Amino acid sequence: MTTAVRTKTRAKTRWTIAGVLGVGSFVNYVDRVNLSIAGPEMMREFHLSAAQLGVVASAFLWTYAVLQLPIGAIIDRIGVRWVNRAAAALWAVASFLTASAGGLGLLLVSRLVLGFGEAPTIPAGWKAIGQWFPRSERGRATAVFDGCAKISNVLGIPVMAFLVTAFSWHAAFVFTGVLSLGYLLVWWLLYLTPKQALARGRLSPEEYAYLREGGADDEDAPTPSSLAGLGHLLRRRKTWGLALGYASYTYAYYVLLTWLPGYLEKQFGVKLLAGGFYTMIPWLVAVLAQFLVGGVVLDRLIARGGDETKARRIVLVISMLVSLSVAGAAYAGSVAVALVFLSIGAAGLAVSVPAGSSIVAVIAPEGCSGTLGGLVNFVANMIGIAAPIVTGAVVDVTGSFAGAFLVTGVVLLAGIFCYTVVLGKLDRMPAAPRKETA
Repeated sequence: MTTAVRTKTRAKTRWTIAGVLGVGSFVNYVDRVNLSIAGPEMMREFHLSAAQLGVVASAFLWTYAVLQLPIGAIIDRIGVRWVNRAAAALWAVASFLTASAGGLGLLLVSRLVLGFGEAPTIPAGWKAIGQWFPRSERGRATAVFDGCAKISNVLGIPVMAFLVTAFSWHAAFVFTGVLSLGYLLVWWLLYLTPKQALARGRLSPEEYAYLREGGADDEDAPTPSSLAGLGHLLRRRKTWGLALGYASYTYAYYVLLTWLPGYLEKQFGVKLLAGGFYTMIPWLVAVLAQFLVGGVVLDRLIARGGDETKARRIVLVISMLVSLSVAGAAYAGSVAVALVFLSIGAAGLAVSVPAGSSIVAVIAPEGCSGTLGGLVNFVANMIGIAAPIVTGAVVDVTGSFAGAFLVTGVVLLAGIFCYTVVLGKLDRMPAAPRKETA
């Protein structure tokens, strides 16, 4: 106990790693949000309809989603460190390609490349958190990881809006390309696995022992063959409960990420620069709620030694119910009222992430957290692909965002059902039978 207390208060290596993961998440999502800001200017320059811009936004998800299945298994075998090095380099390539685009064709190609490069981010982050953090700290670690994605909306949106307004939409993508190169250097120099950090003297033996005693995953755990491990997970009910529950969050998140500035402009005539600052508000509320509730409160509930399933489920269900407030924006008569509904809904969505995504490392068989994370993210993003397209199509047909927000509410209700009824008890799934790993 004395060692554990001393490690909690003095050892900082694991939280440095959380910071590195968080910075990567920030850059990763700035790379995505720039399209939502530059989109209106692109539509005017290339004469795109809302549905066409929705297709461009979804193109990123085509490669991103399809690659989730193989990339999870690749991460389990090669490791987080090298996979993310290659990925960060591709982020930069995709941004520079977009900046040089002269029409719809290259825009689509650049978004496909971005999806390829960003495919490892989520499963790699979940796996790294599973290796670097005990179960009682994963809520906060996941809140840092995912919260930095939301901070990209708080900070990135006004910066992108300024660049687009002061220069051109091309400048926003040049900026994110340079930012991606900077992160590649940070990752290359700082990220190590726990055993690598221990061997190089960056991690104390006391902190390493604290991680292992607290249930951190063993980075050397044997992994089944890719197809055997994937097939085993696909047959588990827990896999589908988690994947479909997380998919409902992903759908709602991409609606806001892609269309929030366009919604404010179309519904209330908010200009681009002002809209960039308005959209900071829901994401700022979301970040604060995620860290305080999804991180600190959730970890304290689990650390008290109570029912872990009950603690995570309470946070999940309440946060998903709160996220239904997004649908209230369909009836907002002013920017202020819309922002209230959107802020409450974004906060609910954000709180659900640490409670939901940290379940991957809790229920995955030993050595398979990357594979399960990739599978969960694959299902989530296959459904998320529809979000920008459905929203754009509804706007084109009806002339407003009301129907799109109502559809989002229905998707969230389905997610609550999957997280509660389908997922079941949060215990580790058994490993694939030996005959499957031969």
